[in-house]
Amino acid sequence: MKKWPLFLAVYFCICLLAACAAGRSGPVPGGTPSGEEQTGGETTQPASVIAICRVIAAEDSQLLLAGTDGDPGIYTLSTEDDTRLIPGALVEVTYDGSILETWPTQFGGVTAVETMAGGFDDRCALYLQVLEDLWDVDSGLNGDVTYLGVDLSRTSLSDSERAAVAWAFAGRHGGELVTGTWEELADQGYIDRENLYWEDGVLFSIAEKEEPVSFMPEGMAAVTFDAQKWRSGLGAYFFCDCTSVQAADGHWDEYAVGSQAIS
Repeated sequence: MKKWPLFLAVYFCICLLAACAAGRSGPVPGGTPSGEEQTGGETTQPASVIAICRVIAAEDSQLLLAGTDGDPGIYTLSTEDDTRLIPGALVEVTYDGSILETWPTQFGGVTAVETMAGGFDDRCALYLQVLEDLWDVDSGLNGDVTYLGVDLSRTSLSDSERAAVAWAFAGRHGGELVTGTWEELADQGYIDRENLYWEDGVLFSIAEKEEPVSFMPEGMAAVTFDAQKWRSGLGAYFFCDCTSVQAADGHWDEYAVGSQAIS
């Protein structure tokens, strides 16, 4: 009968050891908790994030990017000189998931920038050139300008592309950017609606037209548009019936101006 206490003591020890073993932490089958990966008791940071953006401008190894797939953001990114990263290209930016609160914003912890094989479209570069050409003509309209208004609402560019083109243009000329239509800027008090005058600003706009271009070669597309620079009812310059052709590789050719007008 004296053997029973010893047997019970050994039995309880075995149960206690089994319970302790079951309580130890280990890998979770089929996934990782809270976005962390467990390996031998150590944790690693969450996986990298990839953003797909379009290159809007590339100057001195500084890229201006526009978000795609509904991302309205615009970004700046410093990178080593790479001739593949040209305006119009789509790029994959691999980063750590954080965004720096600057304007334009910046990706945090960038580890790679890769050009994608397809999707090239440099319409943004085309319209940026149109804005630059408008700036150069009748330069007297640019005098004593504080604000640069840009209206690209009547183009097929995405919201992020419009914002990036406008920001790049205003930045080149040192003006404070405001965006909106003539009516919107008048409602906001920038433009004197009654006297048809913008005392300290000038409005640049591009409006695509629905007129088809005849005799287009197969695999190519075209766009027609009007563009104007407006300072007042008696101070404006117009590019009318402009046309540009897009090649099969996505590149837009230099545009032709149908006629020019001044008021």
